[in-house]
Amino acid sequence: MAIETSLILFKPDAVEGNIVGTVLSRYEAEGFKIRGIKMMQLDDAILTEHYAHVADKPFFPEIAAFMSRTPVIALALEGEDVINRVRDLLGPTNSKEAPEGTIRGDFGTDMMTNVCHASDGPETAAAELKRFFNDGELFM
Repeated sequence: MAIETSLILFKPDAVEGNIVGTVLSRYEAEGFKIRGIKMMQLDDAILTEHYAHVADKPFFPEIAAFMSRTPVIALALEGEDVINRVRDLLGPTNSKEAPEGTIRGDFGTDMMTNVCHASDGPETAAAELKRFFNDGELFM
């Protein structure tokens, strides 16, 4: 298994619900290492880039409004097979389908209010990490 780095975004529902520390502790308990972490307010430019695959859909304004309603926390996590393992910890994107014991099953409510975004593959992770972290903001 390869050592990878993945982007995690703690969404507004996690920030508002004061569960960031609880969720972060689950990642740390798996042995993942924090390479970068910061709070940031997402603007239209970064939201349109991040959600380019749905930016032309009628529901995009709802996503943009939700994701900009509070600052989010961007997290770069490193570990063996971290991308797949984080996605397993999170559970399905739709929190209504996520089993108890997964992060979304325990804290999420639906498709959008599902606690965290996580990279879905190595190429996506590389692009997302560059999108949310500037040079010098990731540490070994």
